[in-house]
Amino acid sequence: MAVQIEVAGEWMTARLVGEIDHHGARELREAIDSAVLAGQVRELELDFRDVSFMDSSGIGLVMGRYKLMQELGGHLRLVNVAGHLKKVMILAGLDRLAVLDRPAPAKKQPEQTGEGGVQ
Repeated sequence: MAVQIEVAGEWMTARLVGEIDHHGARELREAIDSAVLAGQVRELELDFRDVSFMDSSGIGLVMGRYKLMQELGGHLRLVNVAGHLKKVMILAGLDRLAVLDRPAPAKKQPEQTGEGGVQ
């Protein structure tokens, strides 16, 4: 299990890779939480495109990140969720906690002015 993290202002995408089980869930939690708390993240997107398996530890991972984002006044989005994982998430009620598999709205980019400066 691995995670690739990208932060752009208030947006963070954590691209999860591999299997989410009890062996790797703690490391994922620590990496994601550390990155969220290090910045001003208010929109956390967990990208499941490269996740092949998830057990109850994955459900706990999502629920914990939902709670963290709520405490920070932010939101959680679950994207690129494969059909078999989506079924498990819906059965666990995660679709009531987070936006499930809808594309994120365009992330706001700094506006350019004249000589390449940022407005």
